[in-house]
Amino acid sequence: MKQKRRKQGEGWDDGECARLIDELRSLRESMLATEASLSAWIDQVNPEFLPSARNLAHYLALRQRDCRPLQEKLAWIGVSSLGRAESHVLANLDKVLGILHRILALQWSPCSAQEPAGILRSSKLLEAHTASLLGAPPPGRMVRIMVTLPVEAAGDYGMVRQFVDAGMDIARINCAHGGADEWRAMARHVRRSAKAAGRPVRILMDLAGPKLRTGRVPPGVPILKLRPHRDELGRVVTPARLRLRPAGQPAQAGDALASIGVDAGWLARIAQDDALRLTDARGARRELRVVHCDAEGVLAESGQTSYLTPETEIVHRRKGRRNRSTRIVELPAPPGVLRLERGNRLLLTRAEVGGAGAFPLPAVTCTLPEVFRQVCIGERIWFDDGRIGGIIRRVEHDALEIEITRARDGGEKLASDKGINFPDSPLELPALTDKDIGDLAVVVQLADMVGLSFAQSASDVDALRLRLEAMAADHLGIVLKIETRRGFEKLPELILAAMAGRAAGIMIARGDLAVECGYERLAEVQEEILWAAEAAHLPVIWATQVLETLARTGLPSRAEITDAAMGERAECVMLNKGPHIVDAIRTLDDILQRMQAHQSKKRALLRALNSWNVDAAAPAPAGQPRRGSGSLAP
Repeated sequence: MKQKRRKQGEGWDDGECARLIDELRSLRESMLATEASLSAWIDQVNPEFLPSARNLAHYLALRQRDCRPLQEKLAWIGVSSLGRAESHVLANLDKVLGILHRILALQWSPCSAQEPAGILRSSKLLEAHTASLLGAPPPGRMVRIMVTLPVEAAGDYGMVRQFVDAGMDIARINCAHGGADEWRAMARHVRRSAKAAGRPVRILMDLAGPKLRTGRVPPGVPILKLRPHRDELGRVVTPARLRLRPAGQPAQAGDALASIGVDAGWLARIAQDDALRLTDARGARRELRVVHCDAEGVLAESGQTSYLTPETEIVHRRKGRRNRSTRIVELPAPPGVLRLERGNRLLLTRAEVGGAGAFPLPAVTCTLPEVFRQVCIGERIWFDDGRIGGIIRRVEHDALEIEITRARDGGEKLASDKGINFPDSPLELPALTDKDIGDLAVVVQLADMVGLSFAQSASDVDALRLRLEAMAADHLGIVLKIETRRGFEKLPELILAAMAGRAAGIMIARGDLAVECGYERLAEVQEEILWAAEAAHLPVIWATQVLETLARTGLPSRAEITDAAMGERAECVMLNKGPHIVDAIRTLDDILQRMQAHQSKKRALLRALNSWNVDAAAPAPAGQPRRGSGSLAP
């Protein structure tokens, strides 16, 4: 027998509660309908991921509508507004329905049999899937730290050991750099360091993927500036040093600024303390003093600034001997760059750029010219991580003409091997290149997980899984690197395809995503990826430019400390290389340990705050200072 309903005005609005029940039931039916519509995908996932795949379907249904009015009504009633339901969507909705039924004294039958995961089970699923991919968390910290190994780590065990001792839990090897020998050496150092530290350290190897970058830019005019180091009063502290070697010999500068090649016979007559005189490119007369001679050549130094070119003549003067001279035969040329300003036109070409005048405009090649047939006039293009932006104005078989629309005042320099992004173009590029397929033979021997770069569709994931299965390496975890706009838009199908394997996770490659989706939208995009991953109970790797200034200069910026703290919402935070990377690892370890008591995913954790001491004593009487008891001072 139903209990007598409360009257409106006694704390509840019965009519509003009834309408909310109807709205939630409709939402619930849409969740089950979405699950049914995705059954072909869900049926293919590994049984370990089945509850997670179903919950992801429910979350996708929830986010197909604007739930903000519904949330306001639920909050007014005083029940969950579904704002933290990602990991257990249906269970959270059913809990709210149950409470509303009890408020109205209506009969309610629990629907737990239809719910893939509740709040407790969802947490266990995420923990299990994270441990399967990234390994067990280190003592005192739940979020793992990943570090990209520089190629130099192949020959430096001590460097890797420092990383591990500072807190590295996962070593990342980027297959876009180095080769099989270097990767094997890095992996040996990681395994050895982990054994010495007495804890596991996993290895992620990132496949390079399709390399959409600028090709070779011809080197600039050879000009060498020799400049001594001076103090604030202009006094020479360290003279400029130059090594002269026989032309044709390897250019090893040692502790000199540069090494130049000169005539071997001329060089053989030079002795220590001899004077070398020249007139530099500005017409300034300069003198170099020979301070050392050896089998490889001579070392000379000067306290004056000089500009040397291939036309510079060097005169050897020695007392009692005839002067002898030589021109510079081999002078290092600076890397080629194109200076681009807003309004300039640039050609992105298929063929190698020839000599001067080969094209009517400044030109640079593209490493993947097949994209030319996939882009359209009016679409945007970005170079060098978004430093230079433009619009495609003309499309031809062999070239794209681009108008530069984004560059700093004074222009930007575009060099070889810089990234190219086409955010508006639906590029069809295979995620696995011939190089990647060849590299997999080494990856399966060394890695615990493999990173799929530029993942854009389920077929990309399937192609990698089939390759791993054929190599009896389907135990390797797969990390989906979300770094393109299309990859972000196809995220649900990428997740479901990855769930067919044994272990999977997501890397938010925020650098490329910022270029592809727009810097102003990056915060929104990374939030949406975090939510979808939580709904799928998959671990997330928070990547790109974390504590970058600290790793590079030794001093962090305030903004990047806050950014690093946000990484607590992921299961792993990735650091890139830099001369101060060990300090960055230690700093990140400290930040993550502090933040885990305050934040878990979207949920704020209300641990006791010891920063302020608010006493409960009565305020001081009128006219007396508020001190002692009742003070707000810490």
